[in-house]
Amino acid sequence: MSNPRELWEHVLSQVELSVSPANFNTWFRDSHLIKVEEGVVYVGVPSQFFRDMYLKKFHMLLLKIIRGISYEFRNVEYQIVKDERRKPPRMEKTIRPTIELPLNEFYIDKSDNLNPRYTFDTFVVGSFNDLAYAAAQAAITRPGIAYNPLFIYGETGRGKTHLIQAIGNQFKKTYPNRKAFYLTSEKFVIDYVDSIGAGTANRFKEKYRQYDLLIMDDVQFLSKKEKSHEELFHLFNALHDNNKQIIFSSDRPPVAIPDIADRLRGRLASGMTIDIGEPDMESRMAIVRRKTGLHGITLSDEVVEYVALTASGSIRELEGMVNSIVCHTQVKGAVPDLAEVRQSLRSFTRPQKNVSVKNVVSKVAEFYGIDEESIYEKTRRREVVRPRQVIMYLLREDFSVSYPTIGTKLGGRDHTTVIHSCEKIKREVVGDTDLAKEIQDIRTLLV
Repeated sequence: MSNPRELWEHVLSQVELSVSPANFNTWFRDSHLIKVEEGVVYVGVPSQFFRDMYLKKFHMLLLKIIRGISYEFRNVEYQIVKDERRKPPRMEKTIRPTIELPLNEFYIDKSDNLNPRYTFDTFVVGSFNDLAYAAAQAAITRPGIAYNPLFIYGETGRGKTHLIQAIGNQFKKTYPNRKAFYLTSEKFVIDYVDSIGAGTANRFKEKYRQYDLLIMDDVQFLSKKEKSHEELFHLFNALHDNNKQIIFSSDRPPVAIPDIADRLRGRLASGMTIDIGEPDMESRMAIVRRKTGLHGITLSDEVVEYVALTASGSIRELEGMVNSIVCHTQVKGAVPDLAEVRQSLRSFTRPQKNVSVKNVVSKVAEFYGIDEESIYEKTRRREVVRPRQVIMYLLREDFSVSYPTIGTKLGGRDHTTVIHSCEKIKREVVGDTDLAKEIQDIRTLLV
C-alpha cells in the first residue's frame, strides 16, 4: 500500500454512501488513517467514546469496505490520538500515474444543501428514466408552471436523489438570482418540531416560504406525522399559489404512502408523478463507463459487463463498485482485469441461493451474539425475536424459501407468523438505516 491517505479517501467515499449525512459528519469528518501494518489498518480516533462507537456501530462496515479492496487487509483497529496528533502525518508528494479521488465533490453548500457532484452532466439517461429526465428539464425551463409539483418515485438506489439535486444545481445556474433549497422530509419534521418547542414557528414558516425551488426527498417518512402534514400542506399552498416550483421524491407513489392526510396526498399527486424503474443491462453498462470515465479509467467490455450484471438494479450499489475499481487502479497503478475485479467486488455479491437454513441461522445468531438454539425456541425475548425475524426475512427475500418451509425449519411455526415477520422487517428496513446496514452486513457474511 503506497499511500494511506488515498486508501482512507476511498473508504470515506464508500462510508458516505452507506450512512446518513448526520452520521458521516459526526463520526467521520475528522477521522484519519494512521498507518497500515502487517495487514492491519490503524484508524485514529479522538477519544475512547469515539473508539467505542466505531467498534459498536461502524466496525463491520469499515471491515467490509477494507476487505473489499484487497485480501491483504485482515483487520481494522482504532487508536486514540490526542488533539496535537489528530492530523495525519505529512507526506511527500510523488508523481503517480493514477487519479486521486476528489473529495471536494462531497462538499455540500450549506446555504441550499445541494451536493455539487449531482449534475445532469453525470446523470446517465436510459429507457428506465428518460421520462423523469424530460420532466426535470421541463421543470427547469418553465419552473412553477410545467409539472408543479413534480413527484418522482422509485425503489432505493435508482438515482432519484441524483436527479432531483441535479434539478437544483441547474436551477441555480439558470436563475442565479433565485433561491433553491433541498432537504429530506425527516429534516423538515425535525425543524418544525424544534420551532414549536422554541416558540419560533413563524420564523420556520418564513424560512421555507422564501424559496423559488423547494426539493423534498423521501416524503414517505412523513407517514403518521399529522402535525407536519398540516404544516407541509400550508407550505405547499403558499409556494404553489406563487408559482414556486416544488419537487418531491419517494420510494412509492403518493397513493401508496400510508397514514398521511388525504388533502396532502392530493397535493402531492396534483402535478406530474413519474416512476424511475430498474435500469436495464445497457443502461447499467453505460453508467459504469460514464462513472469510470470521469476518473480517466477505461475498462474492458468484459469487466463492464461483469460489473453491470453484478450490480443488478441499484445505481447506488453500482457507484460503490465503481469506487472500488477506482481505488484498485489508484493503489495498483493499473486498470484491473476481470479476475481482479471479481476479487475486489466479492463483498457486493449476493448470497448463494443454495445456502442452508442452518447456515443462515448460525451466521445471524453469531452476528447478534445470541445462542443459535434460542432461535428455535418458543420465546418472545426481544433480543431473540428480532434476529429470528431477520432470518425469516433473509430466507424469503434472498433464497425464495416458502413461508411454510421457513416456519417448519424454525421450530414449527405457523406460516402466518412468518408472513407477519417478513412484512414487518420489509417495512422497517425502509426507514431504519441501522437495520438496513445490519442486514447488508449479514448478507456479506453469507456470501
